[in-house]
Amino acid sequence: MIFKDLDFIEELSLEAYKEHFGTVGKPKQSTGPIRSNMMLNPLNLKHLNRIDESLADMITLNLEDAIAPSRKKEALYNIALFLSHLEQSRSFIIVRTNPINEGGDEEIAFLNDFGFDAIRIPKVTNQTEIARALTLLSPEKELHISLETKESFQSLPQLRIDEQLTTANLGILDLLSSLGLPQSIVEIGNPTIDYILGKFLIDARSAGLLPISFMFQDYKDTETFRQWCEYEKSMGFTTKACMGPAQVEIANEIFDTDSDTIKRAKEIKELFESHSAKGIHGFMSEHYGFIDEPIYRDAMIVLKNQI
Repeated sequence: MIFKDLDFIEELSLEAYKEHFGTVGKPKQSTGPIRSNMMLNPLNLKHLNRIDESLADMITLNLEDAIAPSRKKEALYNIALFLSHLEQSRSFIIVRTNPINEGGDEEIAFLNDFGFDAIRIPKVTNQTEIARALTLLSPEKELHISLETKESFQSLPQLRIDEQLTTANLGILDLLSSLGLPQSIVEIGNPTIDYILGKFLIDARSAGLLPISFMFQDYKDTETFRQWCEYEKSMGFTTKACMGPAQVEIANEIFDTDSDTIKRAKEIKELFESHSAKGIHGFMSEHYGFIDEPIYRDAMIVLKNQI
């Protein structure tokens, strides 16, 4: 926990928040397997207070659509307060702002000096919004985007105008609304949803972005969530948006790489590199059959996802 007692926060006026901001800044989070990205509402103090204990690989503190306009400043100050006292966290911390032209620019400027790892901007439509966010964001922090509009869906590869932009999140319900499609089609095996998932995955990977699949909002239906994770893993996804610790546990399990797969990848890497040093780029292995550059590159992808 970050604070032993939350009572004093519940009694704070907005004017008094800044008097309690700390000077702690958690170290920049080192990279590692990204299997789960859990969304948290910063108005829920108990949940905020446990971000240092979470098993989620990523935590997104959401300032956007879950927060009523009258409480957005309170939510922003809650994030600042908890981040300023957060000494460490195994989770990569992201702040999801409001759209860049609807207060997001001011939120980025306000939060820049606090201890988080990335800003995520929603409802992106064009490169200008990306460029604006990059001019505001500290260079040591990552920029993430939410793919929620038909414009961004059509042009995702062109949106990566800088390497500071690393990650794209699929907001499927907003995207369907933007496309004039009903939410009822969000079912495993629906051809339109398969097309959306496939295009998003390939476009993001082509642009060098980590694609994070959409949030399944019925957090009590863990069985269907598990089915989605397994289905998306079979498509090539490695990360799933999560609502709550139960979904995090499932996503971490499904998207984890088993020890046998890692062992195989390491051995193929060693074999190929030792043969390659002798000018041999294709050979038979007793355990793994024929190994050449495509097999080697696949092993390197497995190992890269573990860094």
